[in-house]
Amino acid sequence: MKERTIHFYEVVTVRNGEGQRMPEPMDWDAVLADLSQVPVSGRTFESDSQLVGTITTYHEQDHLLLHRVKDAGEWLSVMNWDTGSLRELEQNAHEGYLDTSVICFLPFGNVIGIMRGSQSAPSHRALEAWLNGISLFPGTQFEVRPVVAHAEVERLKTASGASRVEVKLMANKMGALRERKGGLARTFRVAGESYGEISVTVIISVPRGKELKEHREMLLADLDEISDVVTGAERARASLIYSDPTGPERTHLVELVEHSITAKRRVPATDQEGNSIRIVSAVDAILGAAAEHEDALRLAVDAGDA
Repeated sequence: MKERTIHFYEVVTVRNGEGQRMPEPMDWDAVLADLSQVPVSGRTFESDSQLVGTITTYHEQDHLLLHRVKDAGEWLSVMNWDTGSLRELEQNAHEGYLDTSVICFLPFGNVIGIMRGSQSAPSHRALEAWLNGISLFPGTQFEVRPVVAHAEVERLKTASGASRVEVKLMANKMGALRERKGGLARTFRVAGESYGEISVTVIISVPRGKELKEHREMLLADLDEISDVVTGAERARASLIYSDPTGPERTHLVELVEHSITAKRRVPATDQEGNSIRIVSAVDAILGAAAEHEDALRLAVDAGDA
């Protein structure tokens, strides 16, 4: 079963030549419901290729399928694996073969998740062209841009502790830790000295409890000591604790390295009876990945806590 990548993007409006975040999430549920009533011609846009949008409903929620219509001149064939017989596929005037991407609109921050069915299936740029091409909102220009998890090193200065830290450092970063004295730096340094040119991933979790408060403070201090190094790490994130004199402590996930938020999932194409389930499998995978990365996605688009 092939592993597919889910990419997350933010839909913004373009004003004065620049993409600007919308102050409130759009009612994408209503948009998709309206689109489902539009004839195919109204959901089709011709750019570098012909793009067609269709709506699929799964668990009483609408999702967008964006298709690239394969050119009539493309050579397409089907082979029977049992017999080895080959059959050419020919398009007629009333049919077309499609490359499909599955797109789910999340309920916050105008964030979408996209899974492409193939390398030639529509990308986020094709979605951008299609949204603008069908004049979904006349007079409004959209841009679809990757959701980037921003480095938030400054948040370390205002936190009271860290309950979890995950850092992956490549071998070329180990030298910068040579003079650092904290526990995190020492852990990386010992691993590098023991095994040579390696990458090292360290995950440290400190359970809740007043008796471990000092350990969470120490973990934060050790992370802060190497903050200039982890911003250049392969991966670095932390669950920071903030004390509130008027209420309970709160935890906030921070990304210490800038990167596009993505996820990889294995997506079954057929069920045990051989029926196609690739669309519903893709929707399940996208929504599952969105739930897993919700804190990071909200943080990246300033959508507040879940």
